Amino acid sequence: MAETRHVTIDAEQLAGRSYPYQHDMALVERIDLVAATPGPDLNWLEDIHLLVEEGMPAVFDRYSNSFLKIYFDIPPGREDEFARKVLMAHLQSGNSYGIALKAKHCKFPQHMLGPWDESSEIVGRDWKPPTMAGWEKPSGH
Repeated sequence: MAETRHVTIDAEQLAGRSYPYQHDMALVERIDLVAATPGPDLNWLEDIHLLVEEGMPAVFDRYSNSFLKIYFDIPPGREDEFARKVLMAHLQSGNSYGIALKAKHCKFPQHMLGPWDESSEIVGRDWKPPTMAGWEKPSGH
C-alpha cells in the first residue's frame, strides 16, 4: 500500500474537519474587513491573496502555517476580498490551529483571538518554558 505524502499542511488536516464558512459564501460576505482590522493600518491585509492549493482556491493562515481551502465559487474580480474574509472568519472564530496553541505557548500577554478581538481572553501572562521529565539542560547552556 502506497503511503500518502503531503508537501503542505492544510487547516482541515490540523483540525480534522472543515468549517461552514469555507463552504458558504453567505457566511463571510458581510464581513467588514475595515471594521474587523485592528488600528488604522490595513497594510497586513494587502499581503493576503487568493492562492491555489492542491487545485483548490485557498488562503494562507500565517498563525498556523497552513492553507484554508475555499469550496464556494468566488465572483470574478473579488478573489482577494473573499480570501481575506474567509481568513478573518477563521481567525475571529478561534478555529486557527495557531490561535489554539496560544494558551499554552504564548510568551507575552496578548488577546487570544488577536488584536481584532479585544474582548477575547488575555493569554501569555504566566508563560514558563516547557520541561521534559528526566531531562536536564547540558552544563554551560
